Amino acid sequence: MPAEIGPLSAPRISGLYLASSSAGKLREYRAIAADVAPQLALDLIPDFAALPPFDESAPTFAENAAGKALHYSRLLTLRPGTAVFADDSGLAVTALGGRPGVHSARYAGPNASDAQRTAKLLEELRASGSADRGARFICAIALAARGRVSAVISGSVEGEILAAPRGDHGFGYDPVFWFAPLGKTFAELSPEQKNAHSHRGRAFRKLLSFLASAPVL
Repeated sequence: MPAEIGPLSAPRISGLYLASSSAGKLREYRAIAADVAPQLALDLIPDFAALPPFDESAPTFAENAAGKALHYSRLLTLRPGTAVFADDSGLAVTALGGRPGVHSARYAGPNASDAQRTAKLLEELRASGSADRGARFICAIALAARGRVSAVISGSVEGEILAAPRGDHGFGYDPVFWFAPLGKTFAELSPEQKNAHSHRGRAFRKLLSFLASAPVL
């Protein structure tokens, strides 16, 4: 368990719905919550794909997360003590002026694979001629209920971009994101290690801390 947070008292919020259709992302959040707020129920929004989608076109992660949480909170009938949370995350590379940023998932086109996005990133870095390989993973998480945003929280982690992928775990840009404190790429970390150190893990633990003292929504 990360040192910055220990087991929390029972939150006044009893359940959260994730604004996503990703079962993998839900598993990741549940694994993080299991250590610090095991009594908190986490589920995907029911029939998420059938709901009107939210256009994530804002220029910042925080705005996209807040807009998405607000959008779906207005579409659901939530019982007291439950809320919607949404995230937006991506990679910001120093030598590329912060790209791909909020366009991380669409960097090589809407239907591109992780491998294609990573290949484009590495090619742009080579073309830049910069020796600076610094990069940052960023995650913003927003909490909303009944059309009101209650919190927007972010987490980040510093690393470097390798010249070639390494590791078979994770997804996205994980195989080229070198995390010096553990001497591995994110794709070489175990799920437990990644949850302990990732941008998403850091942001979500902050949200869990907030929920421990938040009023019932």
